[in-house]
Amino acid sequence: MPNSLAGRVALVTGATRGCGRAIAIELGALGATVYGSGRSTRAGRSPMNRPETIEDTAELVTAAGGEGIAVRCDHTDADDVRALVERIRGDHGRLDILVDDVWGGDPFVQDKPLWQHPLDATLDVLRNGVETHLITSHFAIPLMLEGAGGLVVEVGDGKYDVPYRGNMAYDLVKTAVARMGHALAHELRPHGVTALAVTPGYLRSEAMLDHFGVTEQTWREAAERVPYFSHSETPHLLGRGIAALASDPDRDRFAGQCLGSWDLMRAYDLVDIDGARPDWGAVDLEARQEMLTSGMPASA
Repeated sequence: MPNSLAGRVALVTGATRGCGRAIAIELGALGATVYGSGRSTRAGRSPMNRPETIEDTAELVTAAGGEGIAVRCDHTDADDVRALVERIRGDHGRLDILVDDVWGGDPFVQDKPLWQHPLDATLDVLRNGVETHLITSHFAIPLMLEGAGGLVVEVGDGKYDVPYRGNMAYDLVKTAVARMGHALAHELRPHGVTALAVTPGYLRSEAMLDHFGVTEQTWREAAERVPYFSHSETPHLLGRGIAALASDPDRDRFAGQCLGSWDLMRAYDLVDIDGARPDWGAVDLEARQEMLTSGMPASA
C-alpha cells in the first residue's frame, strides 16, 4: 500500500548492499524514513572491499519514495552504535522499525574444521555476526520502547534445521541470529513490540552475481550451469516481505518465528522485482528428501 509507512522511522543495519539495501529501499517505497548504516562509504571501503556504499543506498531509498539517510557505523563498536541511535533520537525522537542485517564476516570464513581455522578469524566471525546484533539491540530497542508498538527483525541465513554450513563459527552465527528473533519476541511481547527472524532463499546478491560472472539481466546464463540457481531470488523479495510486515497491524501473529522470504511471499501475495514467485522453501525441502532417498544424509 503506497505511503502505508509514511511517518515511520526505520533503522536498517548492514544496508550497504544485498538484503539490507533492498529492505531499506522497499521500506522507503512505502514512505518510511530509513536510516541505513554500514561501513562502506564513498570515502572508503570496509574489509568486504565491495564498491557499494551506504550513500548509494540512501539515494535509492529516496528515489523509491522515502527519505534515505546514510550513517557510517561500525556495529562492533558500542560508541558508534550509541551515537547512531542518539542521532535518530535527536532527529525524530522515535524508532518504529529495526531491521538488523549486519554481517560483514565473509573475509574471515574458511571451510576448515575449528581447530585448523585461525582462532582470530573464528572470533571475528562471531563478533561480526553475533556481537553486532547484540550491541545494536541493546542501544536501539530502548528508543523503540519510548513509542508504541514497533517491529524488530533479525535477518539471518536459513532456518533452524538447515544443513551444516561448513564452518563452525559461521554455522553458529546463522543459528544464533534465528534464535535472537525468538528470544527478543519473549522479551518484547509485554511491551507491544513484535520481534522475529527472517531468511532469504538462494540469493542473487551483488556479490553472488559477481561470483558467477553474470548480472541481474543475464543471471539465467549461470542457471544453466549452477545447481538450483534457477530458483534464486533477488534481495527485494525479502525486502518486500519485511515492508509488508511493517505495514501489517496483525503482524504479532508471526512473533518469535523464523520466516523465509517464501513464507512472507505467500502470506502477503508478493512477487519479486522480475515478477517471479520463487519458493526456495519448497525447492530446499524437495532436495533434502531426494538426498535422504538416495541414502545421503540431508545434513551432509
